[in-house]
Amino acid sequence: MVKAEALQSFATALLEAHGVAADQAREVAANAVWSELIGRPNFGVSRFPVYLKRAGLGVLNPAPNFSFERLAPALGRLDGDNGFGHAAAAAGMRHAIQLASETGAACVSVHNSNFFGAGAYFVQQAAAAGMISLAMSNSFPKVVAHGGRSAVFGTNPLAFGAPRRSGDSILFDMATSALAGSTVREHIERGLALPAGLAIDAAGAPITDPRTVNQGALLPFGGAKGYGFALMVEILAGVLSGAGISEGVASMYENFERGGDNGHFFVVLDAARFLGRDAYFNRLEALIGLIKASNPESEVLLPGEIRWNNLRENQVNGIMIGEPVRRELAALAIPNGVDVPW
Repeated sequence: MVKAEALQSFATALLEAHGVAADQAREVAANAVWSELIGRPNFGVSRFPVYLKRAGLGVLNPAPNFSFERLAPALGRLDGDNGFGHAAAAAGMRHAIQLASETGAACVSVHNSNFFGAGAYFVQQAAAAGMISLAMSNSFPKVVAHGGRSAVFGTNPLAFGAPRRSGDSILFDMATSALAGSTVREHIERGLALPAGLAIDAAGAPITDPRTVNQGALLPFGGAKGYGFALMVEILAGVLSGAGISEGVASMYENFERGGDNGHFFVVLDAARFLGRDAYFNRLEALIGLIKASNPESEVLLPGEIRWNNLRENQVNGIMIGEPVRRELAALAIPNGVDVPW
């Protein structure tokens, strides 16, 4: 088990030792460690080897200069300079929060970016500032349109966050595909078959072997409903932002010839502007009370509730890092003079 503070220090030092600028390293490490704390290790430090490989090959800029353009009082656009998506998205969300604090609501797009990690991290930034928000990102194509057979969309994640008086924000984060890409990798690592109805081959037949998913495509969740959400994300995060669209976005794990060109899009609303802060919290808690009382025989959980419980437990007990990940990270750290915290 590793304490969060020690993992944060190690992750930051590891990135810096491989040439990542200090501000970028802090942002990437913070996103990864927060993901570990809330129980989403698939967005945590296990991805550092591929990040560093991409940076070492020069297809990801380890020391970008972000530029922000205010397009209107409540609209902005950030150029990520092909840097880490975690840092570009965090900067984009900070700008969106600032604009919303001035105008009541704001939208900010990000282009020329890369994979941004867990979307919940960014809506939590807004929730901590008393804002309701949406965060989304497009990704390289591996999901079909409803009725299609070849991949057009990425898993195109969408996250929603709403602040609560207690501080345990409502956090909803989902892939618009029937299955997240990280879940496919988990099935491969554990030797598990996929249930039918999640992926198809070029003829439209179900794929159950996760090792062959990249020869076919994933399905959108809920058929036409997931397709609609994936299209929405592609329009806002891809088309509207000026980022890559569909095949214009590069695979983080398979394309080492160019940057990802992912796009992100943030919508932020200042809840207090609508009702006043107390009225907002009172009405939200009344709704939550109805949800909690809807099944007297079993607990009804809110989106994000398990994550907050995980965070508190892991802050006390430490974060478990699996042996294969520890070995990979140690191989990157020790030769570069970075001590491992386990």
